[in-house]
Amino acid sequence: MKPNALQKGTQNHAAGHRERLRARFKKAGVDGVQDYELLELILFRAIPRRDVKPLAKDLIAAFGGFPQVLAAPVERLVEIKGVSENVAQELKIIHASAIKLSQARVLKRPVISSWDALLSYCRAAMADEKTELFRILFLDKKNILIADEVQQRGTVDHTPVYPREVVKRALELGASAIILVHNHPSGDPTPSKADVDMTNQIVKAAAALNIRVHDHLVIGHKRHASFKTLGLL
Repeated sequence: MKPNALQKGTQNHAAGHRERLRARFKKAGVDGVQDYELLELILFRAIPRRDVKPLAKDLIAAFGGFPQVLAAPVERLVEIKGVSENVAQELKIIHASAIKLSQARVLKRPVISSWDALLSYCRAAMADEKTELFRILFLDKKNILIADEVQQRGTVDHTPVYPREVVKRALELGASAIILVHNHPSGDPTPSKADVDMTNQIVKAAAALNIRVHDHLVIGHKRHASFKTLGLL
């Protein structure tokens, strides 16, 4: 067989696979495809003329799962053979879109009635970060989430937090209460002594201005810890 004929046959097979996979997704949605196939559907856009099934499987094997692939930093993604800057950026666009969708489900809504959605959003935004982020959720008098901001970015095991800055920002936004959130890149959400001490300092500073701290959530890879549930708040 001539090389160009072999190449043409390979391209035809890849095209047929793409159409079959798209048709299955169109008919059954996300429940009709496996994780690597969903990743294939994303890769189709960035790599128009190649069989991307092996790459999709390599990515999931390298990072441990579909969510972890999307959350992986660009510099890690491009280490995988077959992943260009364009492919990595396509994945990051999908990841950012997923976070925005999760955020939209909780902003401007009462926190109590959307607590599960709030946790899902925090996990999507922070669980796979490689450094610590300190996020503040600001609530009004009706416990409606009015703002969500990352105040500090730290190292793999520490984020500097300044209680006066937390309270100052709450006053600027007219917030009556706040929820503190930070991640543990180690994956273990167990609060450290430093976490407890920092939380107590913020609670004290906030109470002086009649601002409540409803909870402090620590996000791990697959679990979270709540200061309120643990009796630490």
